Amino acid sequence: MASVSPSSTSHVPFLLLFRNAGPDTHAHLSPEQQRELAGQWNAWYESLARQGKVQHGRPLELTGRVVSGDRGQVVVDGPYAEAKEAVGGYFFLTVADMEEATEIAKGCPGLPLGLTVEVRPIAEVSPVLADVRGRPPA
Repeated sequence: MASVSPSSTSHVPFLLLFRNAGPDTHAHLSPEQQRELAGQWNAWYESLARQGKVQHGRPLELTGRVVSGDRGQVVVDGPYAEAKEAVGGYFFLTVADMEEATEIAKGCPGLPLGLTVEVRPIAEVSPVLADVRGRPPA
């Protein structure tokens, strides 16, 4: 991908992270309401794809692993995040700027259920390691 900064006028990569997407968020919905919501998600995604604004996106499984500790020595089944912190999926967008990405996030069908959408620009290099470009972290 070409070098692009979030302030440029060309297309910029952003990630939408869908939080508070655990089973409790949808537990109160009837099967018909769940089908309707799934249809809304699919229509939203397909509309963005037709416009060339979303490159890919996927839901995440409810299970996985968490690796932590010095040099990744602790591995546990998880994730065990609070429901409001659980990431349920993502969209990878290519749009003009943060404002456009935010407007897209406002269209998320899960917002009325309490889902939140984190809008993050994708960096070319790690912002916290920018001073050591080209060298791996110690």
